[in-house]
Amino acid sequence: MKIITDARCTEYRKAGHPERPQRISGAVTKLKTQTDLKIDWLEPLPVSDEQILRAHSRAHLVSLSEPHDFDPDTPAHPGIAEHARRSAGAALHALQLCRDGQITFSLMRPPGHHATKNHPMGFCYLNNIAIAVLEARANGFKRVAVFDFDVHHGNGTEDILLDRDGCAFFSVHQWPAYPGSGQDHRGQNCFNYPVSPNMPAEAYRAACSMALDELKKFRPDLIAVSAGFDSYKGDFLCQENMEVEDFNWLGKSIRDLKIPAFSLLEGGYSKALPELILSYLKGLNGL
Repeated sequence: MKIITDARCTEYRKAGHPERPQRISGAVTKLKTQTDLKIDWLEPLPVSDEQILRAHSRAHLVSLSEPHDFDPDTPAHPGIAEHARRSAGAALHALQLCRDGQITFSLMRPPGHHATKNHPMGFCYLNNIAIAVLEARANGFKRVAVFDFDVHHGNGTEDILLDRDGCAFFSVHQWPAYPGSGQDHRGQNCFNYPVSPNMPAEAYRAACSMALDELKKFRPDLIAVSAGFDSYKGDFLCQENMEVEDFNWLGKSIRDLKIPAFSLLEGGYSKALPELILSYLKGLNGL
C-alpha cells in the first residue's frame, strides 16, 4: 500500500473552517500506528503548468497567486498556490504508482473536485483528479473513469471532463446539497446518482452499486476515485448515514472491479475521518 502525503499541507488554516489541518495529521497518526496494513510513505511529484493547463485556464492558474479570497469557503491562504500544486502532484504520483500495479492513496489537502476549469471554489483550488485523468489520457490510457463518492457533487470534475473523449464521470452524492448541481446526467459522459438527505446507508450503497455497474459498461482501463468521507453519519456538512463498515465495502467494491485504480482524498470533516480512511484502505486491500 502506497500513500502519498506531505506535512506542508497542514501549514495553512483559517479559524473555524472545516477543511482543517487535523484532517491530514489525524489520519497520518492513525495510519502510522495501525498494524493491519503495510504502508510505504511517499511524497508528491512536481507538477508542470502544462499538466495543470490541460484541466484549467491560464487565468485560473494565475488567480491562485492573487491576494483575494475566491469565495467565503475558499480563502486565499498564504502560499495556497504551492499547496494546491503539491496536492495535484500527489495525484500524479498516485497515478504513476497505479500504472505500476500499486494500490495508492493521496492523503493531501486541499481537495480538488469542486474546482472548475475557470474558478476555485468549495475548499478546492486545483482539480487534482481531473489533472491526473488528463495526464493519464495523454500518456497511453484509452478510457479513464472517475468514480466520485463524496457526499457533495463533483461539479468541477464534471465541468472539466464534460464530453471529453475517453473520459467518463460517475458521481454519487446528496441532492439537494452544496454546490446545487448533479441532479441529472450531463452530456454524453457525466452520470449522476443523487441520494436524498437523511437516507439509510443502504440507499447510498445502492446508488454506489448502480454507478459502479454503469462504470463497468464504460470498460475503462483506469479508475480515478474521488474518495470523500462526508457521507458518514457523524459528518456535520451533510445529512447521510454511512457507517465505518460502509467505507470498507466501498473499497472492496472498487477492488472487485479488477481494474487499476487510484484514490484521492476529497471531503470528510468528522472526527472519525482517520478511522473511515483506514476502513476504506483495508477494503481496497481485501481486508
